[in-house]
Amino acid sequence: MSRPEPEQRTAYPYFRRIPTRWMDNDVYGHVNNVVYYSYFDTVVNAFLVHEGGLDIESGTVIGLCVESQCRYLSPVTFPDQLDAGLRVAKIGRSSVRYEVAIFRIGERAAAAQGHFVHVFVDRVTRRPVDLPARMRNALTRLC
Repeated sequence: MSRPEPEQRTAYPYFRRIPTRWMDNDVYGHVNNVVYYSYFDTVVNAFLVHEGGLDIESGTVIGLCVESQCRYLSPVTFPDQLDAGLRVAKIGRSSVRYEVAIFRIGERAAAAQGHFVHVFVDRVTRRPVDLPARMRNALTRLC
């Protein structure tokens, strides 16, 4: 498998600052691979809450992650400060495919990049629902 070229910071319209934590490092001295998925989840859901009107505690619509993938390009370690970049690759009736990249502060090339897919469902029935208008409008700005 060939190594992908790192995405550039300029390819992402939305960023969220994420500090690494001491506990993020593994015994090999870098942030453990599973932690990157929490970074992805953080930037996606922060955007949805602040820009898309997602009510994570009592809203009738919730997003379920149905797919995620990450490619690790260069290690990050505690105490690095990171920027998680977010863009939207595809918006469906009830689903969204986000593309996410993790950047060290001051670096243009991604240290990790991947995607995250949400299907939006009714909180009670767990059946897919149309994206709420406010959320769709916010997500469209990231395309």
